[in-house]
Amino acid sequence: MAATEISPAPADVDYGVGHVAIIMDGNGRWAKNRGWPRLVGHRKGAERVKQIVRACPDMGVNWLTVYAFSTENWKRSTEEVLGLMGIFARYIEKEADALSAEGVRLRFIGARGRLDRKLQDLMAGIEARTAGNCRLNLTVAINYGGRDEIRRAVQAIAAEVAEGRLNPDQIDDATISAHLDTADIPDPDLVIRTSGETRTSNFLPWQAAYAEYEFTPALWPDFTPELLAGILSRFGQRERRFGGVKG
Repeated sequence: MAATEISPAPADVDYGVGHVAIIMDGNGRWAKNRGWPRLVGHRKGAERVKQIVRACPDMGVNWLTVYAFSTENWKRSTEEVLGLMGIFARYIEKEADALSAEGVRLRFIGARGRLDRKLQDLMAGIEARTAGNCRLNLTVAINYGGRDEIRRAVQAIAAEVAEGRLNPDQIDDATISAHLDTADIPDPDLVIRTSGETRTSNFLPWQAAYAEYEFTPALWPDFTPELLAGILSRFGQRERRFGGVKG
């Protein structure tokens, strides 16, 4: 089977992984390897997102978080940034009906203020439209950075302390978690990064403190449901102690 060919999802198997988070890396390299513009790779990557989203519920994955655009990605060329924003907008507009029909709840994390107003409105609209769905909870990180998220949470907590609504002695892990973008989203069990890079790139640093990690050489447009199933299967063989000692 060719690397870019769309393959069917694996048969229904619950691998015991509730929340998978993915750093979708390698779109630009995928296109460059074929002599194509980087945006072609990003469009192919968006198609791959659709396939992985549809495969997740059949693998027992109820929560999926994908890293679409980081706070550092603004450093890329204006052409690429504008192209990515256009891809995000088209994805939301084109997939709204399908996501709703398939029981997917879509949410976004990240600082929205820098995004185009039309894109912000599209994001808010599809969040409201899919709010009642529960077959899969899909979270897309756009203009997201873990340090930025924590900074914003600290500022909000500091404001509550200054206003006398919160005692500093009461601040604990739960307080911080409640002020993050992911306040009502469970922490990821597994974080996957594609393309062979072995960095976490400022992705969910608080939430993924005890997540398992898997780094795969596959570029994101080549990341199939079969590859995901293999990673989930290996996850099931790991022993998660959360700092404790078994036995």
